[in-house]
Amino acid sequence: MFKKILKKIVEERLIENGDRVIVGFSGGPDSVFLVEMLKEVKKYIEFEFFLAHINHMLRGETADRDESFSKYYAEKNGVEIFIKRADVEKIAKAERKGFEVAGREVRYNFFYKIKRLKNANKIAIAHNLDDQIETFLFRMIRGTSLKGLEGIVSHTDIIRPINEIYKDDIINYLDKNKIDYKIDETNLESEYTRNSIRLDLIPFIEKRYNPKFKKNIANLIKEIREVNREQNLNLESYLIKRDNRDILDILKVTKEEIFNQQNILYEYLKKFDIIISNEKIKNILKILLQGGTKTLDLGNNLSLVKSYNEVEVVRKEEKNKTLSTMAVRIPFKVRFGEYIIEAKESQENISAKDEFMTNLKLGDTIEIRTRRDGDRINPIGMKGYKKIKDIFINEKIPKDLRDKIPLVLKDNQIVWVSGVKKSDSFKANQRKGIKLLVRRQNG
Repeated sequence: MFKKILKKIVEERLIENGDRVIVGFSGGPDSVFLVEMLKEVKKYIEFEFFLAHINHMLRGETADRDESFSKYYAEKNGVEIFIKRADVEKIAKAERKGFEVAGREVRYNFFYKIKRLKNANKIAIAHNLDDQIETFLFRMIRGTSLKGLEGIVSHTDIIRPINEIYKDDIINYLDKNKIDYKIDETNLESEYTRNSIRLDLIPFIEKRYNPKFKKNIANLIKEIREVNREQNLNLESYLIKRDNRDILDILKVTKEEIFNQQNILYEYLKKFDIIISNEKIKNILKILLQGGTKTLDLGNNLSLVKSYNEVEVVRKEEKNKTLSTMAVRIPFKVRFGEYIIEAKESQENISAKDEFMTNLKLGDTIEIRTRRDGDRINPIGMKGYKKIKDIFINEKIPKDLRDKIPLVLKDNQIVWVSGVKKSDSFKANQRKGIKLLVRRQNG
């Protein structure tokens, strides 16, 4: 088994010299087996790995037992471990999600947090071949695409080194070598859909119809992957590379046939280890054809953001991150978030929405930032001041844009809500002056 796993790791370049890997560790047989194999792999490849354990607080004393065992196992093997407790039941109810979905999101959010903390570049998950088969059946029952029937595959930074090993072989190896592990008793209950497939559906088919059912499904998964690989579109040709981000070019995608559009979206979402269904793909296709800015919650702390002719998957903490304040001196041309802002001398007093001829002067120091509570501006043609919040509402500015639009200030007074509202106090009184210009990079 180890030779098979090592061959897979080397051929698929799952782990390479210098890698730092976070291992999802439950204390169950699969994760213990994965770590035992990684210990052997270290004899051939120079890399480091760390363990990450989540106590979902769903199983009381048993969950605490697994947490204690995980600590003990890590200490015994000289491996650093990170542990988090999360009340998944409470989170699921608050966010109106199923326990499985909420638990998965909590796990992956934690894995990515530790990945950043340890400057790691990969996350190893202990999915086995039985998990692959169950996923195949689960997706087929729920509805999916040909891509979805590939099962659980490794991505750029999510690797699954043991996903071609049967559960029985894992248990036999651990028992034979007298290696301790803990059993999650909820895996023995058929309340959850995947457990029901494992405990009820597969045994029924094996007993009633074909004892080689799992093997046949495993072979079918391999064939589907080969077919998909041959028909695979080059995802890179549909991407816009910007600041180490992968942004999907909507114009290029929508030129393809519907089948190819679905495949492109599947490959794109797969990069982020997103749970993919036919319904999710169809919802995204609808969004691509709509105007304006749209946002779709993808789960796992990710959102799909569509803006003009681009669509991007972003982490929610990045999406909500407040831009820092910038101080510049006229003349300037700077990038602020998604915007390019420029200030230059001009004699063209054009009243375009994205241009503003001001009475500012060369050498003036200007502050650029996003809105804050209580911000006000004295709009052209009005007496007195108006709240920026009210202006955004009246102008029907999308909520997801309101914290991105740059505000230009001079001496703490708002000169311009870029592209939205101009200040009467700073408008030019003659043809010559300092013109401010703004444009969105993806506009």
